[in-house]
This record gives sequence, structure tokens and C-alpha cells, in this order.
Amino acid sequence: MSFLDHLEDLRWHLIRATLSVMIAATFAFLAKSFIFDTILFGPTRPSFFTYDILCKVSNYLGLDDSFCFNEAAFKIQSRTMAGQFSAHIWTAITAGFIISFPYILYELWRFISPGMHASERRNSRGFIFISSFLFFLGVLFGYYVICPLSINFLGTYQVSEKVHNDFDLSSYISLIRSSVIACGIIFELPIIIYFLAKGGIITPEFLRKYRKIAMVIVLIVSAVITPPDIASQVIVAIPVLILYEVSIYIAKFVTRKERKKSKAVKNVR
Repeated sequence: MSFLDHLEDLRWHLIRATLSVMIAATFAFLAKSFIFDTILFGPTRPSFFTYDILCKVSNYLGLDDSFCFNEAAFKIQSRTMAGQFSAHIWTAITAGFIISFPYILYELWRFISPGMHASERRNSRGFIFISSFLFFLGVLFGYYVICPLSINFLGTYQVSEKVHNDFDLSSYISLIRSSVIACGIIFELPIIIYFLAKGGIITPEFLRKYRKIAMVIVLIVSAVITPPDIASQVIVAIPVLILYEVSIYIAKFVTRKERKKSKAVKNVR
């Protein structure tokens, strides 16, 4: 295929991926009550699953009640004419992207797989499933861990008793959206490392050498996306550090396999 043919092929893959997002977004738009009342506003309720677990664990460990969420000390409001409608549209698109993520990966795979050897295609059969699983795992982690911790802290934080927390709808949804999408992407770390190691860009020795620096970066990121308390930062940092260690083993496996393949080619020559 010529360069222009490749561009044409890519265009159709992007069109199909975009249509899948739009179709899923349409269903999400129609399910307004479930998306907003059940999912988005779920972390504002004291009965939310995460608050109950964190409160029980903190009481068991003899900690204070900072992880217990009794009642929302804030109100969510819309202060612009098109605020609620705009929030409805963008929330539906975000939900459409999350729902159709496996199909987006499928279209990406269909575009790059013709340029791979048969053995590489066989070894990468689980790419869509594993990538989708990690993404959805990250989304759930962001929703059930990052969002409740952030809402509990930011919703009760006051610089003065004279200042009452009334959050704009767009600000609240932005917090949920950024937490969920960011965690979904962060949990793709093993997949990213796999392709970087396969391309010879990253080696397991490199990852081990800079492990301490990576830990510091993870803690900094955890401090940015979570409330400024040690417990919340540790809760967020642990799964990311586990993913980093898993990535080292993935890079080791891929590098060893590539080196064996290179030796076999040299022996044939």
C-alpha cells in the first residue's frame, strides 16, 4: 500500500472508532438518571461503598474519623444557562469513550496488525482483552478510590467558617472525569512498557536502575491527585508501584525473547 492508501485506511478506522463512541454516548445520554443520580452523584452519599469500607478500616486501626463520610457538607449547583445541558453532553461522550474503549483498541489493532509478522500477531492475541481489563480496572480504581477520597477532603475543607462550599456542576464532573480517565491511562503502564521493551527503547535494567526515582514520581503524582494526607497517598501509590514492578518483569520477558530471536537470526546467517 502507498502512503496515501495507509492514510485512507487509517481514516476509516478512526471513523468507525468515532462512530462507536457516538453510539455508546447516545445510550449514555438517554440513561441520564442512571449516569448522574446513581454513578456521578454516588460518591456524595454517606452510603457509598468506599466510605463504609474506609470508615470500618480506620476504626479498626484506631485512627480518627477523617475517612468516615457522614453527610455531604456542600451543594452542587449550575450557575450558567447551558450548564446542565453541556454537562449532560460531555458526560455522555466521556461515558461513550469508556464503554467503547475495547472497540477503539480493536480498530487500532486492525490498523497495525497487517504490518506484523504472523508470530507477533499470535503472541499479541490477548492485547485487546488485557488492555481493556487494565483500563477498566483503572477506571474502577479512580471511581471507587480517588473520587471518594478527593470529594471527602475537598467537600469538607474550609479556610473559614464564613465560607460555605457550593460547587459548580462542571467542576464536580471535571473532578470525576479526570480521576477516572487518568487512572485508566495509568493502569495501561504494563502495556506501554511491553511495546517500549519490544522496540528496544526500555530495558529491565533501565527500570531497575531508576526504580527509586519512579517511586518518588509516583508519590508526587499521588500527592497531586489525592488529598494531602499520607494515608490517601499510600492507598493510591501502592497499586501504581505494583504495576511498575509487574512492568519490570514484562520488560525482562520481552527483552529475553528478543535477544534469543536475535541470536537465532545470527546463527542462521
